[in-house]
Amino acid sequence: MDVEHSSAALDLLDYTSGVSFHDQAYLPEGEDFQSGLYVGESLQPQEQESLSLGRLSDKSSASEVSLGEDRPADGDSQKDKSSLKSMDSSQDLKQSEESEEEEEEHEEEEHEDAAVDAELTVVVDAAGASVDVTLADDSSEPEDGEGEELPDHSDDKEQTILLDTACKMVRWLSAKLGPTVTSRFIARNLLRLLTSCYVGPTRQQFVPSSDENSPLSTGNIYQKRPVLGDQVSKPVLACLVHVAYLYGEPVLTYQYLPYISYLVAPGGGSGGVRLNSRKEAGLLAAVTLTQKIVVCLSDTTLMDILPKISQEVLLPVLGFLTSPAVGFPSGAQARVALCVKTISLIALICLRIGQEMVQQHLSDTVRNFFRAFSLLQELQDQGLTAESLGSCEVPVMEVPLSDGKLLALDPSVLVELQKVFNPEMAYITYIPFSCLLGDVIRTVVPNHSLVEKLASLHLENVNPSNLQVVGLEQTPSVVGSDQDTRGNEPFSSPQEDTHSGTFGSVLVGNRIQVPVDTQREGLGLLRLSAGTDGFVPSSSSEENALKHDLPRSTHMLCGNWLAYWQYEIGVSQHDPRFHFHQIKLQSFSGHSGAIKCVAPLSSEDFFLSGSKDKTVRLWPLYNYGDGTSEVPPRFTYAEHKKSVFYVSQLEAPQHVVSCDGTVHIWDQFTGKLLRTFDELDSKVPITAVTTMPPPYHSISVASADSVLRFIDHRKPGLQHEFRLASGASAGLIRCLAVSPSGRSVMAGFSSGFIVLLDTRTGLIMRGWPAHEGDILQIKAAEGNMLISSSSDHSLTVWKELEHKPLHHYKSASEPIHAFDLYGNEVVTGTVANKIGVYSMLESSALPTSTTKLSSENFRGTLTSLAVLPTKCHLLLGSDNGIIRLLA
Repeated sequence: MDVEHSSAALDLLDYTSGVSFHDQAYLPEGEDFQSGLYVGESLQPQEQESLSLGRLSDKSSASEVSLGEDRPADGDSQKDKSSLKSMDSSQDLKQSEESEEEEEEHEEEEHEDAAVDAELTVVVDAAGASVDVTLADDSSEPEDGEGEELPDHSDDKEQTILLDTACKMVRWLSAKLGPTVTSRFIARNLLRLLTSCYVGPTRQQFVPSSDENSPLSTGNIYQKRPVLGDQVSKPVLACLVHVAYLYGEPVLTYQYLPYISYLVAPGGGSGGVRLNSRKEAGLLAAVTLTQKIVVCLSDTTLMDILPKISQEVLLPVLGFLTSPAVGFPSGAQARVALCVKTISLIALICLRIGQEMVQQHLSDTVRNFFRAFSLLQELQDQGLTAESLGSCEVPVMEVPLSDGKLLALDPSVLVELQKVFNPEMAYITYIPFSCLLGDVIRTVVPNHSLVEKLASLHLENVNPSNLQVVGLEQTPSVVGSDQDTRGNEPFSSPQEDTHSGTFGSVLVGNRIQVPVDTQREGLGLLRLSAGTDGFVPSSSSEENALKHDLPRSTHMLCGNWLAYWQYEIGVSQHDPRFHFHQIKLQSFSGHSGAIKCVAPLSSEDFFLSGSKDKTVRLWPLYNYGDGTSEVPPRFTYAEHKKSVFYVSQLEAPQHVVSCDGTVHIWDQFTGKLLRTFDELDSKVPITAVTTMPPPYHSISVASADSVLRFIDHRKPGLQHEFRLASGASAGLIRCLAVSPSGRSVMAGFSSGFIVLLDTRTGLIMRGWPAHEGDILQIKAAEGNMLISSSSDHSLTVWKELEHKPLHHYKSASEPIHAFDLYGNEVVTGTVANKIGVYSMLESSALPTSTTKLSSENFRGTLTSLAVLPTKCHLLLGSDNGIIRLLA
């Protein structure tokens, strides 16, 4: 008999596709699911970290954004690798920075390269990897056969495939998650990752080229002089620009630019305090990203934010660049790289706005840059040179200047400045600027005579055989040509620029004339060709474009979407509360009857709705318009014959379950009906339905005779059948809920009873009178908790096996007929169109907030409610058939 019983038990286990008496949700050993990515146990830690580019990290580390201290040891670098999520606001960033400034710096240069290389495993593309090899073995060529190089090519190919996959995943997520989630999690991580691309002296080395022997061998000013970090950062910048393509210029001006301002903010970097390598890399990343922003901005927006760019980006960067008291961890190389990038950025802005606007908006910027040459000349006149101060033991000394001010001077920093602001730098910056600005430069730069003298000195010292081109090439250029006299008179006044920036106008006397055949396309691809001093139009490279308009996206932020997005990117990511501001984001019209239920899909990019009009509709949740737009349904399921009172997604097989008294299971992608389940007796209708969580495929169906049945659409008949109550005293089963683990099912009765069933054993764990009135809704939460609302105006939080409720809330005027969960909070709705938020962590009987829906944002009577937990949105259904998305 025991053997037969055991055999029967084993037969029962054959029906474990959904509800079972044993938990089968465990993964095999050696396997794991990390943030939705399948990772085997054989993966090394570094390979796991390489997947972090597309992962929404929940970890945070203040050292990632510290300005005052670099990673001192490998332990800190491991902490940095796990913290790709940016801080929530500039205040949070500054607080974390202050806490890090107290750590020691003396070991940073020994460990920074290894830490950054490990952190940026996924970012280095094939080109960057090949450059690493070139820089490591620049002086030697491999002498072995091609067979020795095959493993390297294989590694490069694998790395390229991994990088391409990661970038595609980030772009796909950026469109799928919507503007707020993308900006808060993806864009913030990318911005912080961009800084990591430039950490360490190796990342700041100029990429060697076959036609030049030194980084400053030519007189070009607006050109791409890439360092190794630029090649490493290409995929990061591409993803950042893609986010801007999706959601428009506000991403550039309201998120990227404030972060850049934070990166270059002086903070504790003045007063003789040495920069850390993280701050040094942040300066390079900030200038690189600003160039991308300027290229993508429209003319109107650029002029609007130009004062902010000048005051909050350019001037602080020049402050670090020209400071005689602030040293760079990587020495003169980092200064040279930052200097070349900065003057290229200034030249780009000058080309965009034209020389008239330069004198008005960028005079201080250009003046501060060239003032460094006068400062070094004055120090040299006082006998303060690197050689004379070599034996000085004072870390910072004060030097009086001719204007009566005292200058803080670090002797070691003076060596860096003399290597950067030398005659060669004067030559490659002053001549192009003089060509660009014309006679205006003599007004903007008071010390122009000194800079001209230094540039002439460089020309005299250059070997004529190595001097490729001294003057402008004999080609049509924007600034004209005067190459015949430039060799003897290098600073003769060039012809003025006839184009006024990228606005497409031409100056004719005192009249601005817009030509019929504008040269905007040529200007948009204007660049400096190698080996010239002037600006030569070329269309061979889009990277050197002066202007690249963002495409007009259907998801561009405007109106209410823009206002809500601006608020959300400033909210702390660690704030667990649900904030409801009653901002109308979208309306969904198509139902002709009252909305009975709404159910977001697990990805929160679509949602389902059931109505009295006997249809189920699938709606997209992508942002569109300014908040007043009405979105049509993507698909309508019209196979029901009665009013639909339940709809949900069966997550494991990605099917939709809807019920009008008959359960319909259909494919959410094609709308094909897969199976129906009718009531067994017309006198005993189906009253409640719920779906099991993944990995189960079962559906729980309750009928008017208090019987709970489990069905699986893949198998005929019933899986299990349990009677939850006997007699008419319990009433009808009004609602069902399943615990997140799928191990228990709760049934709420019209009499106020709640019955708890263990799905593993089929035993009733508990039944108790929870309310005095009809139970309207019941939901299960993590931690073996369940929440129920009743017609007796109460909302109660229970522990599964505890007799007393944890919390008991009372609604004063009307019962809570619809609610949903958001973390440790309950978001409720009533027929009086009131939205309340209750905290399950507080014992107060009153809601933490209550909002009355205005008639402007919501018309009709609230009938159903659903929370989008990731996006912090509310879906509200009404009796007039309209669904609204509010935040």
